[in-house]
Amino acid sequence: MLLGYARVSTVDDQSTTAQARALRDAGCERVFEEVASGGRWDRPELQRLLDHLRPGDTLVVWKLDRLSRSLKDALTVMERVEAAGAGFRSLTEAVDTTSPAGRMMAHMLGAFAEFERSMIRERTAAGLRQARAEGRVGGRRRKLSTAQRREIVESVVSGRRTAADMARLYGVSQPTVSRIVADARAGRMDA
Repeated sequence: MLLGYARVSTVDDQSTTAQARALRDAGCERVFEEVASGGRWDRPELQRLLDHLRPGDTLVVWKLDRLSRSLKDALTVMERVEAAGAGFRSLTEAVDTTSPAGRMMAHMLGAFAEFERSMIRERTAAGLRQARAEGRVGGRRRKLSTAQRREIVESVVSGRRTAADMARLYGVSQPTVSRIVADARAGRMDA
């Protein structure tokens, strides 16, 4: 039996429709569809499919990266497929692990995919370091200006207002006000 697995990431409202159609056109009798990150191992439909595999079955994916985004996880899946006495096939890369050459190709493609992701991570990290060196800092913008933070500190420390009053006034949580006051007392307040 040919069993298909279609997966899309959780971003951009993607759909598994095109993958599922390609898998059915390739002869898959059942297609397991999932919206989940390929970097996660706890994907219920993938686990259900792997549990469903029987000797002689073939797990079919539209593209190798739909199965996993890491070589380690891809190899783990391949081991489970092999342990079940089943095969693996990728339609786009024309990989078929029912032959020794196909198994070798699957390992090589997985290694190249992992290499590509590592290069992307390195370029991203280098870009972030460069931005920091130029004085640009990532993350969420502060909700309160420096002047508002000073007013909170002065009001709470002088006793004119409570932390709860200042939190309500500026629309922040009471722990945020407490943290601002604690930072000011420790000399960590921004200029």
